Amino acid sequence: MSNKTKPKHEQLKEEILGWIQSGRYKPNDQLPTEHEIADLSGMSRQTVRQSLGSLVQEGWLNRKRGSGTYVSGRPDRKASDAPSIGVITTYISDYIFPQIVQGTESVLRAGGYHMIVSSTDNDKAKERENLVMLRTSAVQGLIIEPTKSALGNPNLDCYLAFDYFQIPYIMLNERYAELDCPCVKVDDERGGYLAAKHLIELGHRQIAGFFKTDDLQGTQRLRGFLRAHHDLKIPVLPESVVHYTTENKRTKPYEQAQEMLSDAPSRPTGFVCYNDELAVLLLEAARQMGLRVPDDLSVVGFDDSFLATATEIKLTTVTHPKAELGARAAEMLIHMVEGKVSGKIRDVVFQPELIVRDSTKAFIR
Repeated sequence: MSNKTKPKHEQLKEEILGWIQSGRYKPNDQLPTEHEIADLSGMSRQTVRQSLGSLVQEGWLNRKRGSGTYVSGRPDRKASDAPSIGVITTYISDYIFPQIVQGTESVLRAGGYHMIVSSTDNDKAKERENLVMLRTSAVQGLIIEPTKSALGNPNLDCYLAFDYFQIPYIMLNERYAELDCPCVKVDDERGGYLAAKHLIELGHRQIAGFFKTDDLQGTQRLRGFLRAHHDLKIPVLPESVVHYTTENKRTKPYEQAQEMLSDAPSRPTGFVCYNDELAVLLLEAARQMGLRVPDDLSVVGFDDSFLATATEIKLTTVTHPKAELGARAAEMLIHMVEGKVSGKIRDVVFQPELIVRDSTKAFIR
């Protein structure tokens, strides 16, 4: 069974649901008898009966007296229930995510929808748990921020199950490469380009970039950083790009920044950071090295989060629409759920802007 910590009837329920969602049993197909399922699963007939009864109540199965148990297909929402939309983000209460969720919730509430929100903590196993939970909750659609989108999609079968039962979904910030669902995102490559271009135009030639590359946002921001150097004919030193993952985001960039800043002759004069959260961390790294921002080091963040103006030194940063992004995704999904769209839905890509504050200045040789 998939989860030994759950009661046996829940384990069996998930297994039978997997038969349906994988297409092994299609709508109107008859399931094996209780006796046959008991033999297949090694569980008692009472456990089988409890599992089947739960799936009947949820609308996945129906019983025909004297005939057997049949697959219903996608469960129908009870007429008395408000329609539900599932929202999965990597985080809920951290950094910019509360504003994204608030933007989503305001539109869904105005449209008469109930929101079921959950987070993955940027863990693919938790993403799977959330997807399984939502597909058994009779949601009408989903808004999903993919987890570590640059590292593949081990949960493809879950997404195919939503496709199979024609439950629409939209992705936030990025999309798994093999999926064809709509995506609402920022032009991250453009943002990385603007950040690097700003420092280059200020006269900086030794610029270090720090990018979290287990998600596609980070790889796109890195791509923009490199393209700006190429377009403006400024070489990128091989050791000037630091890539890190979620697991070492509080250690590797900080340690690498201090190592770079300790070498006075080749010390970078500018940092481009994956986001404002990292920029604030690297401000502290510079301070610990006895350097002043922006006199000795210019720093650019990304997201224009509350952190950008919460520090003593106000951050130059790249905008992220946050609440507007969540609201737009909710509007699009409602149209999909209510059948108000025809043909392929285009992605929505917000164009970022650079906001110049106190953390950058011209480099004087």
